[in-house]
Amino acid sequence: MSEEDAGPGEWPVVVVPVEPVEAAMEADAADAAVRHSALAVRGPLFGVATQGKGGGRRWRVVVEVTHGCPQQARDALNSRLWFQAKDEAKSPAERRALLEAVARLETEYVDEITVLGTRYRVVRAEEYAALDEHGGIETPRPTDPEPLTLDWSPGAGARSPRVDDGLVLDPDAPLSPLQAAERVALRPQAYSGTGFPAPVVADSARALESHPDVLLMPAAFLIVERTGDGPWSPGSGLQATAHDARRTLDFALTWMEPRTRGLIPHNADRTVDARGPAAGTTDAAAAELKEFAEAADRLRAGRCDETEAHGTVYRIARSRRLLRWGPDGPEGPRPSDTSTHAPAALHPRLDEYGTVHFDEPEGDDPA
Repeated sequence: MSEEDAGPGEWPVVVVPVEPVEAAMEADAADAAVRHSALAVRGPLFGVATQGKGGGRRWRVVVEVTHGCPQQARDALNSRLWFQAKDEAKSPAERRALLEAVARLETEYVDEITVLGTRYRVVRAEEYAALDEHGGIETPRPTDPEPLTLDWSPGAGARSPRVDDGLVLDPDAPLSPLQAAERVALRPQAYSGTGFPAPVVADSARALESHPDVLLMPAAFLIVERTGDGPWSPGSGLQATAHDARRTLDFALTWMEPRTRGLIPHNADRTVDARGPAAGTTDAAAAELKEFAEAADRLRAGRCDETEAHGTVYRIARSRRLLRWGPDGPEGPRPSDTSTHAPAALHPRLDEYGTVHFDEPEGDDPA
């Protein structure tokens, strides 16, 4: 597409020559496109991005785009600014500016705010996954990032990268041929049909005009599960790598599920799990725990992306997210997007000198 061909608010797609590593990823993506030719939309996710002075059209994600409703993203921004005021402000004036923004976020549905020269916006992405002809959700690709050493130890997740950590949203970044083709193909995607409420469909149609272009975010990974012939349902939040999702599933199968099902008492020592049941476990419970342990062990025998226990199939799924983009940057929440709760004070009162007042009820103004 040339600059002259671009419609209002659109920009040319810059395609670059493919290097050897990128060539492997291109081949991987081409194979995946053949195997998984349909898309399933899960719904919107929300986060926060910032734009500073001199940043051009680039925005940077500061609250991961993984939250299920706009207010969760606003709350995360509230906490981010509160701790910035507490720990990083260099003067009372800086702290006042940050706390004024926090006060607004405690009482208003704020989708954009500028603080100390930085513009913050709640952004909206559409989460979707690729499906094969049998309705199977795409699993991780061979070229998706994995840690060099697969660490299964307790607490390893705390050392793992966070989803969207340091992610820069740059609509002018060059793309490979398949990335460019996918972005152009997804530009006209919108909700349609009687399965969606009329306001949702109307907002989606308006977004094609107000934010005509799209930016594709890096893949993320989650657990999905299915019992019998039922539908796939999400079993975890998004993770930065497929291994993080596998480790989360390993913990769920060996530690969480046994306690949820009463096979291990909730007050048992934290080290007790399906691989090491406590003394006195009944034979029936031991058999059930063994099945969970064997399902988890299969995850550790190579890069396994599917396992089964007690009639439930667990799969590591590859999640994709699409951000709509307009002349003023990434799309924010739509009028039809709903939140589960209202704005509220999340932290004790902090004064302009950095003193935290724990003895005052949250949200109360000092006399």
